[in-house]
Amino acid sequence: MLATTLACPRCQSTHVVKNGRIHNGRQNFKCKACGRQFVQYPTKKVIGQETRNLIDKLLLERLSLAGITRVIGVSEQWLQTYVNAKYEVTGRQVEIEEKKRGA
Repeated sequence: MLATTLACPRCQSTHVVKNGRIHNGRQNFKCKACGRQFVQYPTKKVIGQETRNLIDKLLLERLSLAGITRVIGVSEQWLQTYVNAKYEVTGRQVEIEEKKRGA
């Protein structure tokens, strides 16, 4: 077990163990209390408004999510969450007009 200074970001438990390494070689940890996996000093990439505007344009062009993630350099999980949030605020009201029947 590690020193008590390392705490789980979700439940603040100090009962954590090493759990391999992540894709860039940094140490991964796992909380024994809640099961959350985390790194000690995460680097958070902020995605600016200019990039979000470009993503919106690419979505209107009906590009695949996988293609957008490759071009823009964002994770598929972040992009899916972003698209879901966009979908939630989009209006779902449909207007139907009746056609005139034969004269």
